[in-house]
Parts: sequence; structure tokens; C-alpha cells
Amino acid sequence: MSQTLLSSLTTSAVGGPAARFEEAHSEAEIIDAVRTADSAGEPLLIIAGGSNLLVSDDGYPGTVLKIGSEGLEVNSADTCGGVSVRVQAGHPWDALVDHAVHHAWSGIEALSGIPGSTGATPVQNVGAYGQDVSQTIWQVRTWDREANAVKTFVPSELAFGYRDSVLKRTTANGSPRYVVLTVEFQLALGRMGAPVRYAELARALGVEPGQRAYATDVRREVLRLRASKGMVLDPADRDTYSTGSFFTNPVLAESEAASLPEGAPRYPAGEGLVKTSAAWLIEHAGFPKGYGLGADSVAGGRASLSTKHTLALTNRGDATAKDLLALAREVRDGVRARFGIELHNEPLLIGLEL
Repeated sequence: MSQTLLSSLTTSAVGGPAARFEEAHSEAEIIDAVRTADSAGEPLLIIAGGSNLLVSDDGYPGTVLKIGSEGLEVNSADTCGGVSVRVQAGHPWDALVDHAVHHAWSGIEALSGIPGSTGATPVQNVGAYGQDVSQTIWQVRTWDREANAVKTFVPSELAFGYRDSVLKRTTANGSPRYVVLTVEFQLALGRMGAPVRYAELARALGVEPGQRAYATDVRREVLRLRASKGMVLDPADRDTYSTGSFFTNPVLAESEAASLPEGAPRYPAGEGLVKTSAAWLIEHAGFPKGYGLGADSVAGGRASLSTKHTLALTNRGDATAKDLLALAREVRDGVRARFGIELHNEPLLIGLEL
């Protein structure tokens, strides 16, 4: 029997074989597969859209469970409370955003075009263009592998942070304590989107930051902006064969941020904290768009920074996980040497260390 290659299940198209592969299409099937793997003492890797994983070329030595549950259910809808919609973990995220926009539900329109599944969004507190899912998540239903029982989280229990949550902090090597089953969102009713918080998006929409625009217009412009940066999956475009942004934007203490060079972006990130741009640091450390395309690069031209955006590490056709990691290390070390700032990976590294 042929083995399933993780490269066929991830957007970066790298990763070796799974020792055992299963696919679950319902909550009951997910729980049963997880309990079976756990009772056998097997390592367990959860995968859905595969957009936030970089998997070793050696593959995975246990069970790889693909979450294939799809569908959504509207629990309530009124003009005061908005709409409450429960979404299966395997439901494609952008399909949910498209559905919301076309049904006049607002609050997630700026998250258009993000690959992956709905169940992955609370883990990473997925965000873009001034929105993140912590702003609209109502509750997350999970399977707690330690308690061997269903556990439902409310937002205060999820301890959301920048690209972070308690779900992420309790995940080790891609194996979570809490396996997401469904995510419930509370969305406002209306054709106008949430206030536009991101300056680049506001300019594209012709509004001032803080003003609203039609959600359909927000979705259109976000998709256009993401595509211009190679951040919308396109089988014909090697710039999109990536995990999206590989590095998170550094959050620094004000004292650290004071040493940033003039011109470096600075954004408020909470009391005494400043967020800067990983893309700016990468470019100004000597790594331009397309860096690594040459055959003499650390990855032999098989992996490079995207030609559209320096935050994406791309598979140019026959890259391995080792190639992508070598490029990531070169960029991380170069930024550290130039600015004294440590970049951290956003995707989960499975069987790998940066």
C-alpha cells in the first residue's frame, strides 16, 4: 500500500510520508480517530488545509489525521445580537468568509483569501488587514485529549494574543491537547464591513482609517492586495507555494524599539510594547524579494523568498523542507546580526527546528 506524502497535503508542497493516514468527516469520526491513536500510544498530527505546517522530509512517524468535516449552521440571527454561526473545523476558511459577505454578515471580510480551515483559525488567532478572529469568535468546541472529554472554550479562556492562543500553547510538534471540532462566530448584520483599521486597505478602498466600507468591496480589495503579494493560492504561481508569512512581526519593549533605525515601522502593541515589521527588517538586512533564486544560494535556487513579498518562503518546484529551513535560518540570522532582533516562525515546524 502506498504511503500518503505530507507534501500532497501542505501548501508549501514539502514533507515526507505519514506512517498512517486517516481522514475524518464528522465530529464523531474525529473523536474516534483521535481516541484510537491515543489509546495505541501513537504520535498524532492534525492537518486540515495544510497552510500553516512545515513538515520534515522524513515524514511523520505516527497517525496523520486530516480534518475533513465541513458545513455551517446558523444558530440565531437578529438585528441586535447579529448572527451566531457554528462552523465545522474542516470547513475551508475562505468559503466561510465568502458566505458571510454574501449574506450581509460582517466582521471577517478583511480575512478574505487566507488559506486553510476554520478550525485552525482560533489556534493561531489568524489575522490580517486589521482584523483577527478573536474579535468575532463566540466559542470553540474541542476534544480534550487529556480529559478524554469534550471541552468548550469561551474567548476569555482562549487567552488570545498576537498569532497566539491557549490552543497553540498546548500544541507540541503539531499534536494538540485540544482538537478543534467546531468554531462559533458572532457576526454583525449589515452590508457594511467592520471599521477599516489597516492603512493600506483604507487607501485601496478610498476611506479613512476607522471608517466603514461595503463588506463586498473590502473582500474584493483584500483579495487583490493578497494576490499582489502572492498570498492567494494559485497552482500556476510558484510564489504561492508557501506557508504564507513565515515570520511573525516582532513585538518589542519600548526600550528595544528605541534602537530601531529611523524609518522602521512602529505600531502600538499594548502597554509598553511596540510592534515592528518583519518584512521591513528582512529587506533592510539585505534579503530582497526573490532572494535565494540563484543556484549558488543556500537552497540551490530550489527555495527563495517570494518575488512579491519577503515574508513568504516559497518552493520553486522541487524544494525540500531542508531547503526551506536553510533559507529561513539564513534570513533569521541575518536579521539578528543586523538589528539584534530575533525573528520567530509563524507556521508549526513538524519534526524540524529553526
